Amino acid sequence: MVESLTAAQRTAVEHIDGPLLILAGPGSGKTRVVTHRVANMLSRGVEGRSILALTFTNKAADEMQRRLETLAPGASVWMGTFHKFCATLLRQYAAHVGLSQNFTIYDTSDSFKALKLAIETAELKTTEFTPDRVARGISWAKTELITPAAYRPALGSPLAEAVAKIYPGYQHQLLASNAVDFDDLLLHVAILLRENAELRATLDDRYRYILVDEYQDTNRAQYAIVRALSVDHPNLAATGDPDQSIYGWRGANIKNILEFEQDFPDVRVVRLEQNYRSTKNILGVADALIANNKRRKKKTLFTENPVGRPVRLQSYLTQREEAEGVAMRIADGVRQGRTPRDFAVFYRTNALSRAFEEAFHEFGLPFQIINGVEFYQRKEIKDVVAYLRLLNNPQDDVAFLRIVNTPPRGIGKTTLQRLREFAVSKQLSLLEAASQAADAPKLAKRAVAALAKFTAVMHRLQTSCADAVEEVVGRVLTESGYRDFLAESDTQEDQERLENVEELLTVAREFDERNPQGAAIEQFLEQSSLVGDTDVWESSNDCVSLMTLHGAKGLEFPSVLIVAVEESILPHKRSMEDPQQLEEERRLFFVGITRAKEELQISLADNRAFRGERYPTIASSFLRELPQEFMDVDLPSAAAYPYGDFSDGAFSADACADDVYVDDAGAASDPKTITSEVANPALLVTTAAKLSNASKPGSEQNPANSAGVSPDVFALGMTVLHPEYGPGKIAALSGEGRRRRATVQFAAGAGERKFMLAQSPLRPISKK
Repeated sequence: MVESLTAAQRTAVEHIDGPLLILAGPGSGKTRVVTHRVANMLSRGVEGRSILALTFTNKAADEMQRRLETLAPGASVWMGTFHKFCATLLRQYAAHVGLSQNFTIYDTSDSFKALKLAIETAELKTTEFTPDRVARGISWAKTELITPAAYRPALGSPLAEAVAKIYPGYQHQLLASNAVDFDDLLLHVAILLRENAELRATLDDRYRYILVDEYQDTNRAQYAIVRALSVDHPNLAATGDPDQSIYGWRGANIKNILEFEQDFPDVRVVRLEQNYRSTKNILGVADALIANNKRRKKKTLFTENPVGRPVRLQSYLTQREEAEGVAMRIADGVRQGRTPRDFAVFYRTNALSRAFEEAFHEFGLPFQIINGVEFYQRKEIKDVVAYLRLLNNPQDDVAFLRIVNTPPRGIGKTTLQRLREFAVSKQLSLLEAASQAADAPKLAKRAVAALAKFTAVMHRLQTSCADAVEEVVGRVLTESGYRDFLAESDTQEDQERLENVEELLTVAREFDERNPQGAAIEQFLEQSSLVGDTDVWESSNDCVSLMTLHGAKGLEFPSVLIVAVEESILPHKRSMEDPQQLEEERRLFFVGITRAKEELQISLADNRAFRGERYPTIASSFLRELPQEFMDVDLPSAAAYPYGDFSDGAFSADACADDVYVDDAGAASDPKTITSEVANPALLVTTAAKLSNASKPGSEQNPANSAGVSPDVFALGMTVLHPEYGPGKIAALSGEGRRRRATVQFAAGAGERKFMLAQSPLRPISKK
């Protein structure tokens, strides 16, 4: 069980009783350690039913289960995601929170529709806020374990006041529909464990050994659940890495892992620092980058892998050239013997993928955009799934509204509004109200007939709910008329939708094969509701993978290309003024780098059109933190990289001559084509006094702005930094001294701004 493990891995595997913290660097064999530890526990007499292994993705859970099966065949250990575990518990204890066992799990779009119904019921105007912002406010409250009754709005915040008014109605709408959103899965269980001491003790005794993967990504609700189950039997093994905590934007709290020793003072801490994935060059770049973070637990990553190729840093003139350059590099790799599936392209946001999709089409490169939920978000799939949801849970008003006129049955908005008023007055679900439509006032006879036809369809389908899922889906397509509706259409779009619906039948068939003893549509719906972004990614597909840096977590590829590494993109513009968010952006970059096994290219463009704007870019400030001894740098555009000259190892102002200036075409008067910011950002490459030929930059003749910089220092084309808008380039100048004005073009989002330089906080970070 342990003879093939390193000393650190063996220490973790052989630990059984008491708290354990495994600090696992990227590619350090974490999954191997976790599965070997479970197998070792089983061999020492620990019962499988008392072990609970929690992950963040279905793919991670499936991989653990597969490996455990080879080590301990037939072991009955519960392995799955937090949300799946909580859904399982809620099915068992649904009555405690006012639900029935057949409750529906709403995805984001369904939750949004329920929220809109709550807003309509509250008769609130949304002029001062958007439903999307209210949804985020409610999600935050649930993640922080704040119930509608406990929610208190911040004084003077119209949005918070709106949340306070809508949150109770939204939660009532969910309970009335016998439904939960994703946040409810955690919230209901956490509150159950907090308020029901007997149930908490029962579950604590049932799951005596708990293992949590990616502990750095737990939010407050997940933390509360795990802690509640580790009171009487504190055998909690947390595996994770603070350096890979990248989900703060959705509630993950890095403090949970940083302060683990405070929760469990007698914890055993094991560091897994040997990397088995990446070359020495790739690991050297990653280790140097993440060392700039302060909120971390120090590790020294090392590998016995080969040195490998240098990490390539490449700049392009435009995003189009970047996309073509990336496609060309991949095509060359394929010609030299690699396969398309060896390559992955990572970007900070999905909006950046379009240029690469077009370039890959032109180069004939097969590719797949990794977004596991995309299949289940297609209209036709959501339509069919809504039929299944209403069959399983007749109280699901959101599902009813989606399918009552799909395919068209002549049931319009006016009919539905009157039906809803009738349902509210009688305290009925919409499906119940539709079955009693003849008693509803104001409904026309034609509308009553159409509703009766729909309820008859649902009644016929209800008789076959216990059959295999593939049969149920097939009957839905036939009885509802949905298949014929698509098949009879002449549009290419509807023909593609028909193909997707047929694919759903395949998904249902595979589900039935995995559950030969039979499983209700309830389990099938739960599986489709809890699918993750990378759950449908298949490494066997011979395609280049395109995905966000967040989506890349947990994956690895022989060759990785990280694109658009520019200020306001990576790091994201929202992180500029928040040190903690900036550290998370650096961790995100670190995660992307450490997905690469053999080759890594990092690229940026000098100009980019993004979200409706075209603007000159600034190289990411993270790039100046990368050690040049592990890199091969090709930066033909001086404007693209204002931080230092990689070519001769220069990383400070001393290495750059003061008389180096770049002209408008990007050429330089010196072989060192790139000017530099010194390591200490409070200093300038050239002092204000030197450039303005004045002895006192703060004198009346030569005033200084709030950053202590003379207005006469600023030059056309200079890269500057603003504390709110981030980096930008000076596009126009006028006046002198106190009257000197500048027009600055900032990166995406801030646009063009004008400043009186003597009163501005602008600071130069490179010369023109």
